[in-house]
Amino acid sequence: MIFRLEDNSILFPDPRLADDDGLLAVGGDLRSERLLQAYFQGIFPWYSEDTPILWYAPKERFVLFPTEIKISKSMAKVMKSNAFNITFNRSFKNVISNCANVDRADQDGTWIVDDMQNAYNSLHQQGFAHSVEVWQNERLVGGLYGILVGKVFCGESMFSIVSNASKAALIYLIQNFDLELVDCQIHSEHLESMGARGVDSELFYTLLSNQKYTVNGLQKLFRYP
Repeated sequence: MIFRLEDNSILFPDPRLADDDGLLAVGGDLRSERLLQAYFQGIFPWYSEDTPILWYAPKERFVLFPTEIKISKSMAKVMKSNAFNITFNRSFKNVISNCANVDRADQDGTWIVDDMQNAYNSLHQQGFAHSVEVWQNERLVGGLYGILVGKVFCGESMFSIVSNASKAALIYLIQNFDLELVDCQIHSEHLESMGARGVDSELFYTLLSNQKYTVNGLQKLFRYP
C-alpha cells in the first residue's frame, strides 16, 4: 500500500509496509525535520523532476559493513600514494552538484533535482549531512555525500571524474570514522565489488533503532516508532 503524506505532519508510516519495489509513500516536502525523521526510520526520497516526491524503504537493504570492505592491492597503493588529497566537509555544495550533473551510463537525467540539492545543503549547514571530497592538483575529481545517523552513514550519492576517485572517498570514510554501517540503499555493482551486500531490512532497522543524531557535540535522541 502506498501512503500519501500529510502536509502538516512529518510522521511516516511503518517502513515495513512498503510495496515490494520499496515504494512507501508519496508527497510531503523536503523540510529538514521530515528528512531527518525519514532517515531515522530507514526511509529516503528518490524521485525526478516529473514526479511527486517519492519515499522508499527497500525490503532488502544494500549495505557495507566497515569490517567487510574490499580494498584491492592496486587501490591500497593509490591510498598510500600522493595521488589524491582527501578532505571532509570542505566543499559539500560542490560535491552534491557534481553528483547531480556527472554523466552516468545507466541513467537518464538525475534524481538530485534542485529542491533536493537545496534540502541537503540545508541539512549540511545544520550538521546532519556530510561530504568527502577527493582532490587532484587542487581540482575536485570525486566525492560522496550522505546523512550521518549516529554511527550509520546513509550514503546518498558519489561521483568520480578520474579513475578511483569515488573508491578513494569511500575508503577514506570507512578508515577515518567510527562507523557501524554504510547504507548504500540499493544494489550497485561498483559498491558490491568493494564488499557491499544485501541484508534483510529488519537488521537495518534494528541498527537504526539504537542510533543517536550528533550535532555540534550535542546528542538528540529520536525514538524509532
